[in-house]
Amino acid sequence: MDWVTCGYSAACTGVASRPSGFCLAHLDNDQLGTALGGLAAGRLLDLRGTTVSSDLLSRVLDATDRRPGRTRLDRARFTGDVRLSGVTFAGDVSLDGARFDRLASFFGARFEGNVSLAGVRFARELSFHGVTVRGHASLDRAVMSRDALFSQTVFGHGLSCERARFDGYATFDDARLGDGAAFRGARFGRTLSFRKVSGPAGFEAAHFAADAYLSATGRLSAARARADGLLDVTVARCGVDLRHVEVAGAMTVRLTDAQADLEGAVLRGPATVTGRGRSVLTSLRQVEAGDLGLFGLDLSMCRFAGLTHPAGVRVKDCTFALTPRGVRVSLRWPMLRWFSRRRALADERTLGGHADPDDPGASPDRLAALYAGLRPSDSATSADFAFAAMEMRRQAGHGWWLSVSWLLCGYGMRMGRAAAWFVLVTAITTAAVAWSSASHAGDRPDTVRPALNR
Repeated sequence: MDWVTCGYSAACTGVASRPSGFCLAHLDNDQLGTALGGLAAGRLLDLRGTTVSSDLLSRVLDATDRRPGRTRLDRARFTGDVRLSGVTFAGDVSLDGARFDRLASFFGARFEGNVSLAGVRFARELSFHGVTVRGHASLDRAVMSRDALFSQTVFGHGLSCERARFDGYATFDDARLGDGAAFRGARFGRTLSFRKVSGPAGFEAAHFAADAYLSATGRLSAARARADGLLDVTVARCGVDLRHVEVAGAMTVRLTDAQADLEGAVLRGPATVTGRGRSVLTSLRQVEAGDLGLFGLDLSMCRFAGLTHPAGVRVKDCTFALTPRGVRVSLRWPMLRWFSRRRALADERTLGGHADPDDPGASPDRLAALYAGLRPSDSATSADFAFAAMEMRRQAGHGWWLSVSWLLCGYGMRMGRAAAWFVLVTAITTAAVAWSSASHAGDRPDTVRPALNR
């Protein structure tokens, strides 16, 4: 402790007041009256390490006209209910390491500066409902043993709850986060409701022990997070980072003109990703999902390499990348190649040398397994994927007959190609027959029947 402690006993950590040398909790009535008389609105309030009862807190707030200035309450202990309705803190507030034994209600309070509650322990309910913090708020490593209410709270310069522990129900519905909120490494023991939140939020490496509902208008991240129950994510006009997330229960992701990344995710329960408007899914690489539905998404840039269970992925109303079409001449056999446009996975572009040098991409064998396993709902995409599976096997060198089949009839799925070959062969045969007939006619000797003399 960096303050002079109370002289009442060695066990008391309260900051000593002058001239008595005792903390406010150990002053007699006359001494306390004198000490409170020295307080005023907008001036420093120092109760570090002090045990504060409900009565003492009320008298202190009255002495400051419920408008203290810079407030220092580090390691203070509040033994009774704390109700700060109508209190305005004109300066920065520090409550680091404080302890609230009973209800802690900041409802109706206003913080004109920053507020720090790092390492605070709330034994009972915490209410920050409707509070306005013009500066930055910190609850890093704080422990909330019961319900924590932060709905409709305004954080002017953001909120930090890194490694905080929410043992009860937690709600941040309709909160405004300003510069954003950080919940890195936080743990939520019961249901988390984070709906209609304004501003970006990061839940990297967080642990959701129960259901979690996340909805924000700013960028949302739950990378490397772990959810033991339901994970419901809704974002609009922003991005969501779900890389390496691990979900034991069901997962639902709703995108509206948004972008999502699921690379490396482990989804043990049923999962769906639904898009509206221009919604893009950028990666499903190394995803482990036995039951995953993709609906209404732009998958033209989505990477699928390393997808563990492609047969468990259902695709409906999604758009894919398109291969170029045209005729190419190559030094390898067959020298003349023609390509028709078809739907393809973005991973196929890595085979043509268009990927980043650090990206290993996917091999033809793995791409063939992906194309064969995926289940698009529309017949046109299914046919294109079936063709692509055979094409990848051919590129992997699985038998010369695949090259012959591709050349003659497009693996039996491009009958126009077979018809073109038939027309070409027929034309060549007809031309050959015509040429041969003309050649034989030219080589035949002229025979003139002699005239008969009568």
